[in-house]
Amino acid sequence: MAELTDKQQALLEELLKDFKGDARDIFGEGGLLKTIGKRALEAALEGELTHHLGYPPHDPSGRGSGNSRNGRTAKRLESESGSLDLEVPRDRNGSFEPKIVEKRQRRVAGLDETIVYLYAQGQSTRAIQDTLKRLYGAEVSSTLVSEVTASVLEEVTAWQARPLDRVYPIVYFDALFVKSREEGSVKRRAVYVALAIDIEGEKKVLGLWIAPTEGAVSWLNIFGELQARGMEDCFIACVDGLKGLPEAIETVFPHARVQLCIVHQVRKSLRYVPWKERKPVAGGLRSVYTAPSEEAALAALEAFERQWSEKYPAIAPLWRKDWERL
Repeated sequence: MAELTDKQQALLEELLKDFKGDARDIFGEGGLLKTIGKRALEAALEGELTHHLGYPPHDPSGRGSGNSRNGRTAKRLESESGSLDLEVPRDRNGSFEPKIVEKRQRRVAGLDETIVYLYAQGQSTRAIQDTLKRLYGAEVSSTLVSEVTASVLEEVTAWQARPLDRVYPIVYFDALFVKSREEGSVKRRAVYVALAIDIEGEKKVLGLWIAPTEGAVSWLNIFGELQARGMEDCFIACVDGLKGLPEAIETVFPHARVQLCIVHQVRKSLRYVPWKERKPVAGGLRSVYTAPSEEAALAALEAFERQWSEKYPAIAPLWRKDWERL
């Protein structure tokens, strides 16, 4: 069973180390931790209430129990990611005392690590159970942990399989590399990320997938999953230079325009340049990708070629090849 590294912040920093977008893509209102964190905690609270009452929602056997569900109360909880607005379930007799988020508790520690861990483990009931045991402590019963696990697992699975929009203007496909502890040894894993800009201009994390390495075949399977969840097309697919990735995108989304990420493109270009000249070369490339129009960008690229192509002939063709894809 995979485990996170010992230090909570270490994993989050590792996840974000090579992340090209705004940190709000993960920590913001539409980000992964805000979205799944709220649902996971609320599902855990529902599981606690089910354990307290002794019967699940809408079960006829609970009519004669003397107690029942009685709506929800709004509560703001502070975590490493900021404020989280929860709907805490109530019982009619007022005897329900939640343990994962106590009545007067205003902050929860370790939530970010827990949510990333829950998501990364996917549908592993045992892994989620172990995580919740660490949250609750050893004093709670195994029955409570099992019931809460079932509730959280349902929400995690639903978030992973939620329907997507038919079309996204831009989708960024990239893989981050994190270290996880597995059977006593630390291994490097690839975390596949699909980050979209929707029609309203909001950033949405479409999904995360864990694999030993990054490869075009794995991406092809992910694109098929996105299509099965309702995504029919995207205008621009922004990717790095992974071999076979543009072809995999075109197989599933044939009308999408594939563009290399500027950060990856600049990094790839600067591999040919010694350290002492990287700053002026990077400045020349900046005039290309920040140009106000296509004509101005082409003129800037031609100027770059005149200045640098004799010393670094491999750089300009990289940019022209990417241009031809558009």
